Amino acid sequence: MQWPKLSDGRAPKTTTACANRDSQLNAVKREAIFRTLASANPEPRTELRYRSPFELLVAVVLSAQATDISVNKCTEKLFTIANTPAKMLGLGERKLKQHIRTIGLFNTKARNILKTCQLLLERHSGQLPENRKDLEALPGVGRKTANVILNTAFGQPTIAVDTHIFRVSNRTGLAPGKTPLEVERKLLRTTPEKYRQGAHHWLILHGRYTCKARKPTCPECVIVDYCEYRAKTTVHA
Repeated sequence: MQWPKLSDGRAPKTTTACANRDSQLNAVKREAIFRTLASANPEPRTELRYRSPFELLVAVVLSAQATDISVNKCTEKLFTIANTPAKMLGLGERKLKQHIRTIGLFNTKARNILKTCQLLLERHSGQLPENRKDLEALPGVGRKTANVILNTAFGQPTIAVDTHIFRVSNRTGLAPGKTPLEVERKLLRTTPEKYRQGAHHWLILHGRYTCKARKPTCPECVIVDYCEYRAKTTVHA
């Protein structure tokens, strides 16, 4: 921005208010976005079905490159017979693969799940650890999966940046970034504290059903007035 010159040719001094003008406006916009999403969905939650932290872990591992719907179909039967690390190990690799064979990469996922079960029994008395370091030490559990577990199972204000959150954050201007980690760090730094716990699910659901990859339904979007996406759609999908 070019500031106007004073009569003697000098640029006027910028006050703190002027210097922070853009960040203040962005903060107001971020507050409005999350307030609106919270009003539309006061209790956001994952669409994966689970009854324990362990079941959630298995479901999240299976959900990589798969839909929540397909995962729920598999786990509905699987969790009736193997809902603990010990029972999952007792099931064995061959039977576990039979239950999850419709899920992409099921061979690798089955092996990782069983290795994880073994480690949970050996190191954590069969319980899921509530810290990132121990979670990420489990086979098949990366930063994104750990963030989901910490947020959803243990109520920690983490944000797991998947393709939906990455897209929404960049399109809206909430937290532009070139990598998921960059977006995650910006979201954690700039999301108002009272919305940090729910931000993960609000943004995922918004990206899944409204701010879709190919054709976002901008006319139906509750935060369209605050969104900085230049290629907004003008007709209903």
